[in-house]
Amino acid sequence: MNGVALDRGGQWIVQRLRVPVIASAIYLPLSAVLIGFKTDQLVLAALFTGLYMASAASRRWVLGFAIFFVYWVIFDWMKALPNYTVNTVHIGDLYAAERSLFGIAHQGTVLTPNEHLALRTTPLKDLLAGLFYLCWVPVPLAFAAYLYAKDKVHFLRFALCFLLVNLLGFAVYYLYPAAPPWYVAQHDTAFIAGTPGNTAGLGRFDALTGLPIFHGLYSKSSNVFAAVPSLHAAYLLVAAYWAHRAGLKKARAFFAFIAAGIWWAAVYSGHHYILDVLAGIACAVLGVTLFNLLLRAPRFAAWITRYRNAIEQPRRTLRPGPQLVHMDGGQRPGQGIIITTEHLDHVTTDH
Repeated sequence: MNGVALDRGGQWIVQRLRVPVIASAIYLPLSAVLIGFKTDQLVLAALFTGLYMASAASRRWVLGFAIFFVYWVIFDWMKALPNYTVNTVHIGDLYAAERSLFGIAHQGTVLTPNEHLALRTTPLKDLLAGLFYLCWVPVPLAFAAYLYAKDKVHFLRFALCFLLVNLLGFAVYYLYPAAPPWYVAQHDTAFIAGTPGNTAGLGRFDALTGLPIFHGLYSKSSNVFAAVPSLHAAYLLVAAYWAHRAGLKKARAFFAFIAAGIWWAAVYSGHHYILDVLAGIACAVLGVTLFNLLLRAPRFAAWITRYRNAIEQPRRTLRPGPQLVHMDGGQRPGQGIIITTEHLDHVTTDH
């Protein structure tokens, strides 16, 4: 290998490293300042850098899925500013509203649907609730991976709409901090800042399966006072809508079924009131509506086109190869003259 080749290789590496190095140089120090250093942050930065550098295909993939990286980073950074420090947490009033609107009479008192379902738990229901709840992010991500492989246009629309719905939900978290049903069951209506996450009814799934899945998830919860809206209720609804737009009827029905299951599981497990679920559905509808309005804006549409071009595999243009042209005359069978593209470059209309 000569010096010129080495020099070119070095330039290529430096050029490719520029984007992930700049991204990591911003993300890692800022994360350390905002929420403290965690090994998860190094893993995320290493994953992004590795995929960006590995190949052209993986680079396009990580650029496309950077939308979901942004979602995760914002969610994680919310720990820096708990929503209960911004606005009053709604505990008793939300419980009273749920009880007033959806209360169920029981032995001379009125129960919320969560309290009613808590009296009727079974191992089968616990298993189903856990399985439905585990679909909240993995299924949309799997759908995104499918769209990325098959339909880049709808991939970007789904991913960006998913991000917009999350941003709307995060905004409401700060405008209307709210305690989940399990909080009222454990602490009544007293506000206790810094309350850690809790598996609530989903802990029964962990006990049933012997796998501490939800314990691991809720131990990393950004904020327990973020029950309204239920974004669990929104995600599969967004996926069902974009499956419909992409003409995927079976996927649409499948996502709608899972969405309904998550709505039930959210209430059954004590993680959300029905009001929270309805707010999540409204958040999804609003997000989809706003995103469709954005698509009508020429600048936004042009930006999406540029984004799609950046993650689209370049089309190969077929160059004409050598062609065998038979000439009249005395050639033997199978003989001819090879004409290459270089020859064709010199052919004019005078010949």
